[in-house]
Amino acid sequence: MEAAEAMELARAALLLTGTVAGPLLLTSLIVGVGVGLVQALTQIQEATLTFVPKCLAMAAMLLLLLPMISHALAGFMARVADMIIAG
Repeated sequence: MEAAEAMELARAALLLTGTVAGPLLLTSLIVGVGVGLVQALTQIQEATLTFVPKCLAMAAMLLLLLPMISHALAGFMARVADMIIAG
């Protein structure tokens, strides 16, 4: 494997990581800001109040995005397997 191929593979891996993790992190951010705003407005300072809604929202988003994630990972693995076979 040449250096250019290795750099292209690393770039594709980083892009795939952002594609897979980005929506989940964005969901966590939005829910966290929303719950934090509600906590600030009501002056309820409970640590578990931010944790549970984030976990539920991320689980729901993961279930919704699972087909896209599995398709992206399978495509990347097929690309890596082709590169291994090609030598």
